[in-house]
Amino acid sequence: MEVLGSSKPMIATQEEMVEARVPIPYRDQCAHLLIPLNKCRHAEFFLPWKCENERHVYEKCEYELVMERMLQMQKIREAEAKLKQSHKQGTIPLIPKTANA
Repeated sequence: MEVLGSSKPMIATQEEMVEARVPIPYRDQCAHLLIPLNKCRHAEFFLPWKCENERHVYEKCEYELVMERMLQMQKIREAEAKLKQSHKQGTIPLIPKTANA
């Protein structure tokens, strides 16, 4: 399954996420990494020094998704600014500029 606007594909299926009881807000393109992380956390009784590799890989995936969304938003803002600038150039000012102002 492909997610619109993202370069990362969805690897985990809905059935896998339901079976692993992944909360709905966490069902994104990194859910396939969250499932083994949560299994490791349960097996190791949530000790903070355990499952470091799985946690690092999951957090890196989430970071890359956030950075990708930020770049997309920046492109949208630049396009809107360019569109607004082109509309502004074609308008007639309400108060004309005088020669001495």
